[in-house]
Amino acid sequence: MYAPNPIFERKNFKYFNEGWLFSFDGIKYQKINVPFCPQSELSGINHKGFIRRCFYKKEFEFSSITEKNRRTVVNFGAVDYRCDVFLNGSFVGSHTGGYTPFSFDISPYLINGKNEIILSVFDDFLSSYPTGKQSRKEASYGCFYTRTTGVWQSVWIEYVPENHVDKFYFYPNVDKCTVSVDLYVCGKGKFSIEVFYDNRLVGFVCGETDFRVKTDISLSEKVLWEIGKGNLYNVKLTFCEDTVYSYFGLRKAEYKGVEFILNGQPVYQKLVLNQGYNPKGIYTSPSPEFMQCDIQSSLDLGFNGARLHQKVFEPYFLYLCDKAGYMVWGEFASWGIDYADACNTGEFIRQWSEVLNRDFNHPSIITWCPLNEVWYDIYAPQKEPDMRIIESIFDFTKRFDSTRPCVDVSGGFHCQNTDLYDFHSYRSVEELDETLNKLQNENELYEPGLYNERGNKELRYKAGLPVNLSECGGIMLGDTINTVIANEGAVQNTESWGYGTGETDGEAFVERYKALIETVMKYPILSGFCYTQLYDVEQERNGFYTYDRKDKLNIRQKNAIKEINTRK
Repeated sequence: MYAPNPIFERKNFKYFNEGWLFSFDGIKYQKINVPFCPQSELSGINHKGFIRRCFYKKEFEFSSITEKNRRTVVNFGAVDYRCDVFLNGSFVGSHTGGYTPFSFDISPYLINGKNEIILSVFDDFLSSYPTGKQSRKEASYGCFYTRTTGVWQSVWIEYVPENHVDKFYFYPNVDKCTVSVDLYVCGKGKFSIEVFYDNRLVGFVCGETDFRVKTDISLSEKVLWEIGKGNLYNVKLTFCEDTVYSYFGLRKAEYKGVEFILNGQPVYQKLVLNQGYNPKGIYTSPSPEFMQCDIQSSLDLGFNGARLHQKVFEPYFLYLCDKAGYMVWGEFASWGIDYADACNTGEFIRQWSEVLNRDFNHPSIITWCPLNEVWYDIYAPQKEPDMRIIESIFDFTKRFDSTRPCVDVSGGFHCQNTDLYDFHSYRSVEELDETLNKLQNENELYEPGLYNERGNKELRYKAGLPVNLSECGGIMLGDTINTVIANEGAVQNTESWGYGTGETDGEAFVERYKALIETVMKYPILSGFCYTQLYDVEQERNGFYTYDRKDKLNIRQKNAIKEINTRK
């Protein structure tokens, strides 16, 4: 049985996914398979329409003798969007935000014998809050897909002592072969931290603390987290009677000049866009094997990582990336926010901070990407963003985590401060070549939508900063080409589509891919690229694989793509 969050695991956890009932109106309940959202086939509900209010309930047995002197904590991986929790008629607590975990100590509300837990969920897509690529219309269209409401990640129970581990942050130091640990606890008492590599004890520290302790641990073996080699150190953290298991990777991710540097060596990022959808589970992967397949399918094509796009992926997926030595950009589901109103900054940062807290320790995340394509409002083009929102979010991210690069806005209105510039281009190879030539030789970077022309015409690329082409390609590939459209029409299309002219022939597709990537790779000023995309998502048919992960290309053609990607 796999853990819901392997980077913060207590061995006594129990899944709480079985036996849930679901209702649209709170009266007529039916069985639902948690953790799949009611819009999905795997949930057993398969209702694709709007669900603004719904309820979950579950009966379960509890005995106070079973876990004496321990608190019973219920954990929710993610519930979209606002969730109020009730136990035996008493209000336990609430959480707002559809992409991050939350927990409640339900001990005061439990009774010996039969208990009933109820979730009241509210999900209004007309409000201003992060929804990512979830459609605000009845049906999917353009680059907006089936909605996700309610529970879409696992629920589990833990039995936690009064004095227990709260959270911790790992700061690996490649040069010194050490790891610094910032440990937070609830209570006062003795702690110990044991570090293992390949089951061998390679580091240890112990002491006493209350609330927080910072400590450095020397590692007797130096094994780097590298591309294709996860090389993870396992960690056992003990505080009083509580034990938490975790891991980290010994690696350093940074930019020097225009190059991305991993552990002191330049690495060219060859990424593929992964949107985290699937036809049966929507947001939720059907199994760990399904997650692993997505990573392996990318590796089979010669990519060394992925941009995880407009969704906060499941912790287990990130664990598999960590193990594989597979680089990813950690992105928030930022679409849905009204960027014209600075009052939305606080709520966005609150939710984004929960993402940073959850995923800080994952070595596979080599770039933070809180925002994507912040342009004029898609539903009200006359509204332009308040750029102070972008500046505040970037500043907060860097204050929270200075160990990783952060792009202020991927492919959108860049501001004064960013660790790297990136841009999205679905224009022709000839037009892209012209853009890159100016960037390489004249230190000029200009693409439509890269700067806020209304707000500040002086903002431009700062010579010497790294640049990443973080979206490109998007070539439609399939047996039939129903509709092909330009970038400007993408968000309105309701039929099968891709960017530009599509291809029905695999050989022709490979030749177009070759022309694109060879053009991109000949400019050393680029730190990498991200191709759109790994697999189709509903009506968007520009993947290497179909939505249900079937091959579009034969083995020879896939090997040709891999050979093109591995030239640099």
